[in-house]
Amino acid sequence: MSLVVAVAFQLMLLVGGGQASNNTKNCKLGTEYEKEQAALKLLEPLTNTTYSVTEKVGEESYTYLFQVCGDVDGVKGGGLVQKDNNKKTVVIGRYNTTQAIAGSDWVMLTYGHGEKYDLHCSKEKRRAIIMISCDRNVAAGPLKVVLENRERAEDCFYLFEMDSSAVCPVLSSKLSAGSVLLIIGFCCLAVYLIGGFLYMRLVVGAKGVEQFPHYAFWSEIGNLTADGCDFVCRSRGNRQAPPTYTGVATEPLGEEPEERDDHLLPM
Repeated sequence: MSLVVAVAFQLMLLVGGGQASNNTKNCKLGTEYEKEQAALKLLEPLTNTTYSVTEKVGEESYTYLFQVCGDVDGVKGGGLVQKDNNKKTVVIGRYNTTQAIAGSDWVMLTYGHGEKYDLHCSKEKRRAIIMISCDRNVAAGPLKVVLENRERAEDCFYLFEMDSSAVCPVLSSKLSAGSVLLIIGFCCLAVYLIGGFLYMRLVVGAKGVEQFPHYAFWSEIGNLTADGCDFVCRSRGNRQAPPTYTGVATEPLGEEPEERDDHLLPM
């Protein structure tokens, strides 16, 4: 089931790939540009979509909105923003300061240069970390709030997580080329037999063995093959033995006794 979902998701991306192409290039990366760009490329299917989650803290509730390398909620450069009950918007992280790290089946996306804290973390700028993990069953799972780490002097951050099949490693095929060819051959044979049988029975109206597609042709092939095998591999009892030759005697033949026919004369 998970493989079917992943394949369907990839087909959906191919159909809509014209709009989502190269949107991750909007993110501004650091010094490890090539590695981070490769990590961002995995998130290309998640672009052009806003992901949201609402968290309650006491009587207050906060809604977080997130986009991959795109302006979320119309905020220029805002990759992840927070909105409170009064619809006040606070930029948590901007995609013009992005860091992307890829693992075997996950990508950690970091947005920096958010708005400054009022009282916490030495009034440094806010920072958002989004952990995107592999799940082949979903194209893009819901965004979740893990924690807001602000009870420290510096390096505070908001941590989010979500699941997506976009970051899953490609499954390597366990079938050899010969196995694939055999499967294709058996599938073609099955289609030929079933389709031919239905055609001969329903359209032509054949009965019995005549329902077999191209029965005359295959029976002739079978007969010729059997005749050839019989001729090559079997011995026949009525085959004439090769002629035998007797050698010439080495001793001279004795003289034949003179034929006497005196008794035939009248006495």
